Amino acid sequence: MEFIYGFWDSKGYPPTIRDIAHGCSISSTSVVKYNLDILEKKGYIRCHSDIARGIELIERSAYNKHECRIPVIGQIAAGKPIPVPELDNWNNWSHQETIIVTTDLTRGRHAIYALKVKGWSMVDALVSDGDIVLMEYVNTVENGEVAAIWLKEEREATLKKFYAEDGRIRLQPANNKMKPIYVKPENIEVQGRVITVIRQFGAGKY
Repeated sequence: MEFIYGFWDSKGYPPTIRDIAHGCSISSTSVVKYNLDILEKKGYIRCHSDIARGIELIERSAYNKHECRIPVIGQIAAGKPIPVPELDNWNNWSHQETIIVTTDLTRGRHAIYALKVKGWSMVDALVSDGDIVLMEYVNTVENGEVAAIWLKEEREATLKKFYAEDGRIRLQPANNKMKPIYVKPENIEVQGRVITVIRQFGAGKY
């Protein structure tokens, strides 16, 4: 929908299916058609299959009411921990970068923020370098959940699977080439859990 609106605003007419495939880095026009059918069923557009540029926009507010703006409050390592802004500073979001996502990605939850991922330690959990993760701010997580962990002594943060073991915490990468990090329970602070991953396809796109 963002591509369709942007194309229409800049060109003055709707994109073709091939325009959408190229602009959204989608390899198959059938996949574009599949998603257009979904958007039509949701009432965002009308598709006239007998016309080359047959996408008709419904009231834009019908789409926008399903959107929300999420602050991108920093970068986090999916690899070796790296320094990030302290949580007290993260709450000052007035001048931060933001992204607009549909409300189905936030799953109706509140206290959601976004982080840019740096590194490859979570690649087997489909979290890659350059991706955006939507985080729910919580201070406890269950074993196996992917969490943002603040290491107090090191003053660094990392994105790993969390496991509480006997007398220690195991921060497990999802990459069989990397070893887990073991820390004392008193040395960590959970700063959120991953609820959605926004994959990056090509430079500057997510």
